[in-house]
Amino acid sequence: MEFLRFILYPFSILYGLLTAFRNFLFDLGILPSTSFKLPVISVGNLSVGGTGKSPMVMYLLELLKDDHNISSLSRGYGRSGTGFYLADDNATARTLGDEPLQIHRRFPKLPIAVDANRRRGIRRLMKKFPELGGVILDDAFQHRYVMPGVSILLTSYDKLYINDYVLPTGSLREFKSGAKRADIIIVTKAPRLL
Repeated sequence: MEFLRFILYPFSILYGLLTAFRNFLFDLGILPSTSFKLPVISVGNLSVGGTGKSPMVMYLLELLKDDHNISSLSRGYGRSGTGFYLADDNATARTLGDEPLQIHRRFPKLPIAVDANRRRGIRRLMKKFPELGGVILDDAFQHRYVMPGVSILLTSYDKLYINDYVLPTGSLREFKSGAKRADIIIVTKAPRLL
């Protein structure tokens, strides 16, 4: 395993530099990041794979649904399209994606939507629901085209981002220093007793 990591390390450096350059362009304002008057909470991670983003989104929806007219917007991985789709009674994993469908089934009265273009998705939600009180973005830490009011970074207890490497050597989507953009870092999947 260490030999393979050694072989892949130059590719990890290259990939990390490309993502760092992209982030630098956002930091300078060369790539635009849109702010909304509406409160936006971003939930994401630095790594590929499951850190519990969807359960965190569902936790936040449960926490905020009674006092705020809240919604959820996801990219909708695994669905057939990329455009805006608002969950309804006819929603399937093919039209919505597996995880957004799961969220919709748990919160059928809340606006649950998907759109690969998060800016467009937020605008569509705001237009359709003028009384909307906020949007929770699922898996949006690297989606810098939207400036969230609060950014929550998740990392799995058994694979903390601080002990990982950038793709393809490890599972990080960007250098560890990207965590500085987070307002809150939550360690997920921790044992009950530490």
